[in-house]
Amino acid sequence: MAIRRALISVSDKTGIVEFASELTKLGVQIISTGGTQSLLKDKGVPVIGISEVTGFPEIMDGRVKTLHPAVHSGLLAVRDNEEHQASMKELGLDYIDLVVVNLYPFAETIAKPDVTYEDAIENIDIGGPTMLRSAAKNHAFVTVVVDAADYNGVLEEVRAGGDTTLDTRKRLAAKVFRHTGSYDALISDYLSKQVGETYPERYTVTYEKVQDLRYGENPHQSAAFYRKPNAAAGSITTAEQLHGKELSYNNINDANSALLIVKEFSEPAVVAVKHMNPCGVGIGTNVLEAYQKAYAADPTSIFGGIVAANRTIDEATAQLLHEIFLEIVIAPDFSPEALEILSKKKNIRLLKVSGLDQAGERKPEPVITTVEGGMLVQDIDVHQITEADLTVVTERKPTEAELKQLLFGWKVVKHVKSNAIVLAADDMTVGVGAGQMNRVGSAKIAIEQAGEKAKGSVMASDAYFPKGDTLELAAKAGITAVIHPGGSINDALSIQVANENGIAIVTTGIRHFRH
Repeated sequence: MAIRRALISVSDKTGIVEFASELTKLGVQIISTGGTQSLLKDKGVPVIGISEVTGFPEIMDGRVKTLHPAVHSGLLAVRDNEEHQASMKELGLDYIDLVVVNLYPFAETIAKPDVTYEDAIENIDIGGPTMLRSAAKNHAFVTVVVDAADYNGVLEEVRAGGDTTLDTRKRLAAKVFRHTGSYDALISDYLSKQVGETYPERYTVTYEKVQDLRYGENPHQSAAFYRKPNAAAGSITTAEQLHGKELSYNNINDANSALLIVKEFSEPAVVAVKHMNPCGVGIGTNVLEAYQKAYAADPTSIFGGIVAANRTIDEATAQLLHEIFLEIVIAPDFSPEALEILSKKKNIRLLKVSGLDQAGERKPEPVITTVEGGMLVQDIDVHQITEADLTVVTERKPTEAELKQLLFGWKVVKHVKSNAIVLAADDMTVGVGAGQMNRVGSAKIAIEQAGEKAKGSVMASDAYFPKGDTLELAAKAGITAVIHPGGSINDALSIQVANENGIAIVTTGIRHFRH
């Protein structure tokens, strides 16, 4: 069989004039609708309107134009079925061999900050998905194209043999159902949010591919990177890579962790991350001071790590960053001098992420964690506290200086793998204990890492202390104040140890487990 008739109706008109023009040179008759028909006519491409095929005008502002038996019979008829052939002949219908359709821009519409509900609904395409599904179902005979990237490949096959191959039609049909499935997922998500359905009976999500990755967490695992449509600024999915080799699976995970931490701070902040845990966090009056503190927090672990800043990287900071081996540097921008300095290293990745210097209240959004055979969905942990949220439970109250460090440590500890302990002093982390099977183990690691810096520091714990043993370690190390959620039936034991050693404890009533 050969492609004789094509139905073309696209919202995204990229390359469509050239594609249609080449089809007509190959003897293909073009049928079109609305704006696509007008564009093709204006460009001199021979085209007939859909009304000439259906014998019925486009009505209701174009809502009804292709939903007609003359269209869908031509798409769905099984060409080697004698009954179908007889019906087509009896009714005076003709086949449609090629469908080129892309859909109303629903994602782009709902991304507008001032979009109205009515505008969103009006941009739900009905005829387009219906034609796509009909053509894709009948891919044994019909070629269906939803992506301009496939135009040239289709043209090459039609030039060579008059039709596309079955393998090509199967591939294109699969792409169509991915496309319409994604489109429907965006619509269902939008409407579910409109009526407050946070966790509906069916949870459908869609992501678009950013890139294939060389491998996953380990070289024997395959992987790819996807992003959510309309992803918010300030995320790894919206990063602009200015320099360096391609990001890896582990790079992306670590970079995401660094971004989540640095977005906790409104003042200049720098975060160093290794294996999705912070190894150094510092804040200062400027990005240089913040980096110096983050580096001093753990000069060993930062080697080969990822650094994220919430201010533009300047020349002085770039000079220090250039002195050590780093996988990635992330910032809202880089000065020309800083970019020149850091780009001297061929492989370092430099990522520009807009919005990091515009701290504000973050809204919870769903986070998906897969388990074998299923997934878990929860709101991202964006809870923040102020001094007014704290309850002093010990005889001694923390000083204003201690309170500042306690709140700093609390912002960091929520991003450390549980069980988590963070020691802080002078607007920087001095010890981090992560991911141990008991809280005492995490405290020992943090205190050992801090060394002499533990004396006079404060301790943040992501969850309460079930025993007094962690406070005993804190007292021996010279830690002066502690922040934790509280709520254990054994809180009194920790409070007693703290009172005996002059340690101030404040509780938050909020837990920050991070598994």
